[in-house]
Amino acid sequence: MVQVIWLVVTVLALFTVGYLGYSRYLAQFVELDDSRETPAHKYEDGQEYVPAKKPVLLGHHYSSIAGGAPIVGPITAGVVWGWVPALAWIALGNPLLGSVHDFVSLSSSLRHDGKSIGYIIGEYVGERGKNMLLWFAFLTIVLVVAVFALVVAIVFNAYPEAATASLVYIVLAVLFGVYLYQLNLPFLLGTGVFVAAMFVGVYAGIQYPIALFEPAARAPAETFVLFSGSGAWLPGASSFNGNTAAWVPIILVYGAVASALPVWVLLQPRDYLSSFLLYAGVGGALVAIVAGTFFTTPTQPLVTNLEPYYGFIGRSGAPLFPLLFITIACGTISGFHSLVSSGTTSKQLNKESDARVIGYGGMLGEGLLATVALATVAIIAPDVGGGIGLALPTFAAGGGVILSSFGIPTDFGGPFMALVLVSFLLTSTDTAVRLGRYMMEEIVGTPETPVEEFATNRYGNAFVQSLPAYILITSGSWLTLWQLFGGANQLLAALALLTATVWLANWDDSKQLLSTGLPMALMTTITSLGLLWLAFHDNLYAKFMNPEWMASAGTFAMVSAVVQIVLALVLVYLALSLAKIGYDNIKDARSSGGGGGRGGRPQPGDD
Repeated sequence: MVQVIWLVVTVLALFTVGYLGYSRYLAQFVELDDSRETPAHKYEDGQEYVPAKKPVLLGHHYSSIAGGAPIVGPITAGVVWGWVPALAWIALGNPLLGSVHDFVSLSSSLRHDGKSIGYIIGEYVGERGKNMLLWFAFLTIVLVVAVFALVVAIVFNAYPEAATASLVYIVLAVLFGVYLYQLNLPFLLGTGVFVAAMFVGVYAGIQYPIALFEPAARAPAETFVLFSGSGAWLPGASSFNGNTAAWVPIILVYGAVASALPVWVLLQPRDYLSSFLLYAGVGGALVAIVAGTFFTTPTQPLVTNLEPYYGFIGRSGAPLFPLLFITIACGTISGFHSLVSSGTTSKQLNKESDARVIGYGGMLGEGLLATVALATVAIIAPDVGGGIGLALPTFAAGGGVILSSFGIPTDFGGPFMALVLVSFLLTSTDTAVRLGRYMMEEIVGTPETPVEEFATNRYGNAFVQSLPAYILITSGSWLTLWQLFGGANQLLAALALLTATVWLANWDDSKQLLSTGLPMALMTTITSLGLLWLAFHDNLYAKFMNPEWMASAGTFAMVSAVVQIVLALVLVYLALSLAKIGYDNIKDARSSGGGGGRGGRPQPGDD
């Protein structure tokens, strides 16, 4: 057994070197300049383009990118392959791949009027390349919505206290938005009042936990159950349980409605409040690990109870390569972040120099969240046979043990860490639906038919995303669904790095392309192999060629498996086709001298 503080020390040391050294170089490389007007000021409209104070925007960006994925991925990977492979991928991959990806996605969007990565690549490779990337991003968004909605439901089932606290938290966020943007009342005073009220909401959740149907065994005896029975008749209930299955459509509806609201109503204030949950949960856990190691006594020793390494074929029978690298997506590198960076964050950036802290630094912060998640699962070491329904609540249970170093009772620390997890998941869910609408609007352009009008309508588009997400969830195959999401997400990251490389190549032929080009090539190779494994081995071979599975699988499970196979193959085709188009453009740009794109210097026709 190893003290978990060494996991934290390793990550902090490498992240510090990355931020002080590499991020400074990258900021100079893309020529950040505060004298240049950002899209938030240039196109301010009170709806999407809204300049935000750096701490507010950092809160939104951090909450949106962090979500629950950097918690879920390390937990899943640590349980299957051990904590050493998971830690190595986080500690090395984040500063060299993920943080670079987030920073260049944000920077390139700044130089293209806050447009998405799909628009940016279209500027250089044409309409076909643009639409291919946008379709890829939209399909990835569907997977994001599916896995995040499911994870929220699983945590609500295990911790009904978090369900109540989340309802309080959402109401407080709306009130804070009115307080801040409509009443124009003092910012610091409002921060203090609403952050304090948010922690009171945690206490309210502990006192009045709620569930829709009979919850998990660990739920408090005083849990208020809204409906009688087990809910076994609901789609997906046989794989999870009725309470989990009942929460899923409610969370999808929440994501649809929240995504349609102006950013000041819920997105900005909620994400700002979420950042304090993050600081308290992640920062508090990191400090508590130090305190519990050297100064105080937690409820149990802060040491790793997981094995360092379970072998190349992990405890679930999955090969470490390439599946480790798509199991831990967020926390190391995530294509979803490029959609946030170029979809919402670039439209709210107050000045260009903020991009270094928010882009590169925000991703390092997500890596710290992933490290805390790995520490929690290493302490508790759940049985892999318990599935994700057991592994996910481990973050709350392990976090409660860590926070006990401060004398915080585990019956408060556990639900609090569950709320930390859920708050980021809810944030990412409706942000994803909003970004999916942006993708579809760029694909369609000006709607000319009723179908196109429905697809771009903020409510119709939410339905288009939520229905296939619900079908995927009801399959009940968590590990396959999560790794499909991870593969699509990582492949999208490769395409975002391709976009940045194309931008740099067309900007100036003196710009080196290794910082973005090498991570792009690495992620394209790994994730394509991972998605092909999931399509042909985990779905076609293990399911449709397995008589036992065919005999027991229901209609929803079969449809979901088919959808997963089709999605995986379509995503690989789109990614490889785009990589070829991008490579041809880079080669042409370099042979002709480059310099045709928007970089650090104003281009002819720019304001």
